[in-house]
Amino acid sequence: MTDGTEHELILKVENLTVDIPVAAGMLHPVQAVSFEVRRGETLCIVGESGCGKSLTSLSIMNLLPSTAIRTATHLALDGEELQNVSENRMADIRGDKMAMIFQEPMTSLNPSYTIGNQLEEALLRHRKVSKSEARDRAVYLLEKVGITAARSRLTQYPHQLSGGLRQRVMIAMALMCGPEMIIADEPTTALDVTIQAQILHLLADLQKEFNMGMILITHDLGVVSRIADRVAVMYAGQVVETGTAKQVFENPTHPYTQGLLECIPIPGKTERGAHLGSIPGIVPSLVGDLPGCHFADRCRYAADRCRTGEITLRDSFDPGHVYRCVLQPDECAAHLKKGAA
Repeated sequence: MTDGTEHELILKVENLTVDIPVAAGMLHPVQAVSFEVRRGETLCIVGESGCGKSLTSLSIMNLLPSTAIRTATHLALDGEELQNVSENRMADIRGDKMAMIFQEPMTSLNPSYTIGNQLEEALLRHRKVSKSEARDRAVYLLEKVGITAARSRLTQYPHQLSGGLRQRVMIAMALMCGPEMIIADEPTTALDVTIQAQILHLLADLQKEFNMGMILITHDLGVVSRIADRVAVMYAGQVVETGTAKQVFENPTHPYTQGLLECIPIPGKTERGAHLGSIPGIVPSLVGDLPGCHFADRCRYAADRCRTGEITLRDSFDPGHVYRCVLQPDECAAHLKKGAA
């Protein structure tokens, strides 16, 4: 741990790998993924659908399918290794020290129980408190997440709330025990654009107020640019680039990251009616072994050397900014400059 509470290391993930046996062979959806999250920090994991973002988060929470095989050099929360803990201990950790906000609140909330019952259950499960104390905590957090007439909401059922309100309830539920770590897996996917912005601002504000570590999983780079402290870009099961938000957005080094950023309009730079960029090709199958760079078949700079051996992470120009490519940082920068010309 580093000095100062705001820099305290909360989550350490090193060489996290998930393998799932399927009919065609062994699926490798998460391959040697490594990152850290410190107290008060937001790490955004970005990438297109199927890149392994959600399975990475589920493996941290130990919520993988029963057939999945999870391995890691380190998977530690606040110094406690999570790999070999019992299911009872993991159940104690989930919802208490570490909580998760899922994509679709309607499937995450139990339709048979009131909002109050479901909020109170989390605190009663992990803390020695009375029913009235749990109810007061639920009201406090519902108000904190911007729900009016909070006490009257406790008797309502999930179907009686709008999508935006249900997601706010999910956030309040995640905060019931004051966790040190929050994982939000595309928490605004099912919401309209206006509500999306409100929920993301709310998450960012609560994360700073409660000084938690947060992992936000998303495919929306606009979201990432606004609230991320650090960014990990995933492609085909691997982290291909990671650094501070400033490093990744101002100096994207991996060709995949460059391609992603070319796909989004930039206010003041992208001309009206201009064509946005695109990345040709499709994501490779992750069943069986895939040698070389996973992005090689879609990369405009690929050469024969990209398709053999193991491509490891290497340092970019700035400390803490790494990428997975055979090209030197100045070569990547030259390609980016040429493409922008």
